[in-house]
This record gives sequence, structure tokens and C-alpha cells, in this order.
Amino acid sequence: MENCGSSLEYIQGTNIEAAFVSTNSICQGEQVSALWADLINRHNIKINFAHQTFKWSNEAKGKAAVYCVIVGFGLHDRATKKIYQYATVTSEPSETIAKQINAYLVDAPIIFIDKRTKPISNVSEMTKGSSPTDDGHLLLSQEEKDKILKAEPHLAEIIRPFTGAREYLHNQARYCIWLKDVSPAKFNQSKEILGRLAKVKEYRSSSNRIATKRYAQFPSLFVEDRQPDTDYIIIPRHSSENRQFIPIGFLDKNTIAGDATSFIPNATLYEFGVITSTMHMAWMRYVCGRIKSDYRYSNTLVYNNFPFPNSTEKQKDAIIKEAQGVLDARKKHPELSLADLYEATSMLPELVKAHQKLDKAVEAAYGKSFATDAERVSHLFGLYQAMTEGLFVKEPKQERRRK
Repeated sequence: MENCGSSLEYIQGTNIEAAFVSTNSICQGEQVSALWADLINRHNIKINFAHQTFKWSNEAKGKAAVYCVIVGFGLHDRATKKIYQYATVTSEPSETIAKQINAYLVDAPIIFIDKRTKPISNVSEMTKGSSPTDDGHLLLSQEEKDKILKAEPHLAEIIRPFTGAREYLHNQARYCIWLKDVSPAKFNQSKEILGRLAKVKEYRSSSNRIATKRYAQFPSLFVEDRQPDTDYIIIPRHSSENRQFIPIGFLDKNTIAGDATSFIPNATLYEFGVITSTMHMAWMRYVCGRIKSDYRYSNTLVYNNFPFPNSTEKQKDAIIKEAQGVLDARKKHPELSLADLYEATSMLPELVKAHQKLDKAVEAAYGKSFATDAERVSHLFGLYQAMTEGLFVKEPKQERRRK
């Protein structure tokens, strides 16, 4: 932020404060560490008041939604710091007094959450789905699949269900040609399959990427194959900001997860219950990156840094029970897609109640109940700080002087 640098020059050696209105991206995702770590750690700025995300309105015709924050800072700590929170992005703010405001604009430790390759908690790893890099020639619509099998029914064993985020959320049928560990004898008499493989080879050969060019030698395989050999939890990597919950669920190992999703193999109802809870959703909203205003869920940033509760067996059993309750509530309406079920303004009462019961069980495992997402995230940041043993934490100057 060029203007921020100029402001820092002007306020050096003074008690003057500055404030900026910005898109909320500067306080979310990877941007937080990239921008604020230097400003706080090297330049010693203090955030003294903040407006959390709100929707910027204007009178322009066909106006696009812009989601903003206001950050007020100086080189000294105010005796009273204030955070203005919005129940919805268009509501009037409520004021809360804070002891310390961090770069995520919550009253919590000064920490910076960077990408992590492994979970900090003792849970199953999450990974990104598989990428065909095929220009669409290995993927099939329902009509294409039906046409192929009508002509060559023996090819059924090489066609598998395929899901990306859109297919998963909207219950849309899609398939892929899956030839991993399949003998060419199964398909080398099929003009349709051989024609598609020839187009995949041509597409990869014309790529500017060396790795993709190399895979032109293997047109029958996905370029990135991470498909698990177990059933798995699936998470769409992008989800609407209008949803209270990202719809997360289970799929069987025969469904190929595309790279618009992430997944957890060997996962249990316990892990499903925790990451489907409001605790995890609150963490996700503050930590994740965004595409426009929609959530961009990342395994390396959101999941791997998330502090799971230190649950007792009794608490785990309670979470498992209520997690199953959420799945059961969904099953009562098979005619509805997950996008329909989790529409913010029309969630079914039984599904809302199932999530409320799950939230109660998850929060019990954290040892307390919470009134707001800000309280939840503040607690989770404290746990993150403890679990990482001070990594990325800046100790306030006044604390150092007292030691």
C-alpha cells in the first residue's frame, strides 16, 4: 500500500493517526502476512480502531458489490481500542472495546497465518483434487456418456463419476474417462476413446508448460492424479459468501474429485463434524482468501492451520452423533442440491437445528460457548498461538520492557 508508506513517513515521531478505507482483501488470506507483518513488526504500527467487512454502496448504475474495511492506526497504542462489527455486510455496525486489534481485525494475539504443508492438529491430511489438463476431452456430460455406452456398453468400466465444486454443490452429473491401471485392450478398438486421447495428446503437446508437454506421452492419464483409494470428505474450494456454511460431505472412492475441490481421505465423522461447525466456518471467513467476495477454501492456509479441539472420547462421541444428524437432515430432501439446502435465506428448519446441535457439541469440546464469530476467532487465534509455540507472534514492546 503506497499510501500507507507515505502516511508512515508523516506520522513518525508524532501521535498522529491515519486511517484507510480498503477492500477487505488486505485483512484476509495470504495478504495479511505479506502486508501487515512488515508494518507491525518492523514499523511498529498499532491498529487502534477498525471496521470489519461492510458493503460499500453507491448510486452508480449497475454497480458491482465492493466489500471494504476501515483500518485506523498510529505509532502508539490508544488506551481504548474499538472494533466495529457488522451482523451482515449491509447492517449498521455495533461497537466493541478491544484490548488489542490484530491484522485480521479481531481482538486477539498479533499473529500472521502463513501456508502450512501439514496440519498443526493430529488429523488426516487434506489435499487438492485431481487435474486432467485435457481441454475437456477426458470429461463427459451425461449425454456424452450415454451416447458412448449405447454404442459401446463394454466401456462402462472405464467411465467414472467426476465432480468439481459446481457439480458437487448443484448435484450435476459429470463423468470422466479413467484409464489408470487399465489395459489398452479394454479400449483400443474404440474410435471414440482413441480419438479423444489423440486430442488430449495434441493439446498437451502445444502447451507452453514443460510439465504439461511431458504428459503428452501419457494422454490416458490425468496430469495430476491425487485420487484416494478410500471414501473421502469433499470440500468445494470456492463457495458463495451468502452461505452460513460451506457444504462439506462424503463421497465414495469411485467418484473422481476434480481440482476445484479438496478432499480428506480416511476421514471420520468427527473430522467432518468439526470442519462443518460454525467454529471452523468462522475461522475460514477470517483466514481464507477470496474470489471477489466468495470464499476460497485452502488446505494449506485454512485447514492445516486450524486448531482442532483437544476432545475427550465423550466429546468426540457427541460430535460424531450430531455430525450424523446433519447428514440425516440433508437426506430427508434428496430432491434438493446442497446449494439449495444451504441457501442463506431458506435453510430448512431441521437442517438449521441439526447444525445448532453440532455447534453446541463442538463448542463444548473447546470448553466454552461463544456469542459471535469474533469471539470464536479470538479463541482460535489464542489456541493457534499456543500450538505453534509463538511462531509468527510479535510480543508487544511494553511487555518486553517489563521483563
